[in-house]
Amino acid sequence: MATLSSQSRARRVGRILTYAAASSGAMFMLVPFVWMVTTSLKAPAQVFAYPIEWIPDPVKWENYRYVTSDWPFLKYMLNSALVALLTVIGSLISCSLVAYAFARLKSRLSRPLFIVMLSTMMLPGQVTLIPIFILFRNLGWIDSFASLVVPSFFGTAFYIFMLRQFFLSIPRELEDAARMDGCGTWGVFWHVVLPLSRSALAAVAIFAFMAAWNDFYGPLILLSSEGKRTAALALAIFNSAKGTDSGNRMHWAMAAATLTIIPTLLIFYRAQKYFVQGIVFKGVEK
Repeated sequence: MATLSSQSRARRVGRILTYAAASSGAMFMLVPFVWMVTTSLKAPAQVFAYPIEWIPDPVKWENYRYVTSDWPFLKYMLNSALVALLTVIGSLISCSLVAYAFARLKSRLSRPLFIVMLSTMMLPGQVTLIPIFILFRNLGWIDSFASLVVPSFFGTAFYIFMLRQFFLSIPRELEDAARMDGCGTWGVFWHVVLPLSRSALAAVAIFAFMAAWNDFYGPLILLSSEGKRTAALALAIFNSAKGTDSGNRMHWAMAAATLTIIPTLLIFYRAQKYFVQGIVFKGVEK
């Protein structure tokens, strides 16, 4: 009994230490976020005050009025939302189809093609940047949202790998039963596989949305018109053009940054259950 009691006490202490370490790490990671939000509500003189004034006094809500009215940042956010939404749609369609083909449609070329696809994940974006720019220039897609959206309709290796591994965990007996009821390959995919893969699809959608929403280099290289700027690009240009390092514009920049991060927080909060379930896959190819 004494041994069991000591083991239980040790587990309890270990659990308390784990929670304390996790809480400390979370608080440490939240410090920049809290500073961003509070700075967005400060007057310029308070931005770099030392010691740091965490509570704005007075609260300057007009910083957000400037960002949304005097500076067309909401238009840039709508551009980002359009690109992100179309990217999510393209990623879900293309990646789910390719992943199902790799998971269930077997041929002699399945494994070599899958290895080739995975090898593309090893190429840094800088290697393909110039060829992609030349291709889009020849297609007339420079300074067009098509250059940011269309590539998602041709699949992304990481998302395909995630979905393939999830599809492999779906029992084949369910597909066999659907085939006995008269479903073909497309029917099995649409009526059996996709409904069972909502969590994995949600994870891919969140990854795709965040990648498109936060993308900076793509819009920087492929877009030139001011009216087509995305939120990330507009924020970076605002920072470099207005001299925020002097502190006289930092409060506006932090207000824009706070608005930029709100959509990702809301989406992750609403879909966190599906996100966690989707990335924990157990598919192992037999």
